[in-house]
Amino acid sequence: MKQLYMKQKVFSLNGKFTVKDQQERDVYYVEGSFLQIPKTFSIMNTKREEVALITKKVFSFLPKFIVEVNGREVLTIKKELSFFKARYTIDAAGIEVRGNWLDMDFEVLQHGEVVGKVSKEWFTWGDSYKIQILKEEMETILIAIVVAIDCVKADQAAANSPATY
Repeated sequence: MKQLYMKQKVFSLNGKFTVKDQQERDVYYVEGSFLQIPKTFSIMNTKREEVALITKKVFSFLPKFIVEVNGREVLTIKKELSFFKARYTIDAAGIEVRGNWLDMDFEVLQHGEVVGKVSKEWFTWGDSYKIQILKEEMETILIAIVVAIDCVKADQAAANSPATY
């Protein structure tokens, strides 16, 4: 089992952060677009080659995020219409996320088999997540899911914060 750690830089305007291994070596680089439409997050390997892309769809009634891995769309995260609490769903062929994914405590399954686990690390400066990879070929997809869900959470927090005039 492999473990990776993702920690966002709290004061980074364009959403730059790294994913590290247990020895604190950089394994992936994540860069978000700043003041760009559509909003995107690019996930790159150590050679700075893009391995995944997350795009927030601009012209949709409710927020929608598309996750592509190696140029292939693997999942969509959509906000559902609800009156009391924001609800999101994940659509993916054979991939399921079980648990409290808005609190970043969940398992990722592929065709019913657990391929990864994600948990939030507490008492850290900024959001920090531990990603356990049980099926190595799912590593990039797992990283992309964590980044996409974190992006959904950031969008939701921004929408719920009071506007200042």
